[in-house]
Amino acid sequence: MADADGQPEGSLAAKVDHLFRTVRPRPGREYSFDEVAETIKARGGPTISATYVWQLRRGLRDNPTKRHLEALAGFFGVPPAYFFDDAVTEMIDSELALLIALRNSSVRRMALRASGLSAKSLSALTAMVERAREIEGLPEGPDGETGP
Repeated sequence: MADADGQPEGSLAAKVDHLFRTVRPRPGREYSFDEVAETIKARGGPTISATYVWQLRRGLRDNPTKRHLEALAGFFGVPPAYFFDDAVTEMIDSELALLIALRNSSVRRMALRASGLSAKSLSALTAMVERAREIEGLPEGPDGETGP
């Protein structure tokens, strides 16, 4: 299976690409390769060029140094294990999916309004949301869970 840019799922390129598409300075805009390289340098990280970051994202390079991966992880706010441990990758990707959902003001407002409700009420709301997704022909939630 491949990601949106045709990189093999789970590859370094797919993970770097996912971070670019998900972790953003503001809605609607990805970080540029220059921003990534300059920020890493400004933080005292290893020398890394914008071209090299681009090559990592596109899968043209796939064997970066440990320091480069640590710097990229630090830039995007994920642990370095994100690039090595599939369980960590899955956990972080679930958290990133939640952050993306919370960017939507309606979703954020609904989540805040649900705070403090009992487990029984939260279960009922989850069932209603899952039913609404089914009616609208939407896939299961980002974590693959359905129902309460």
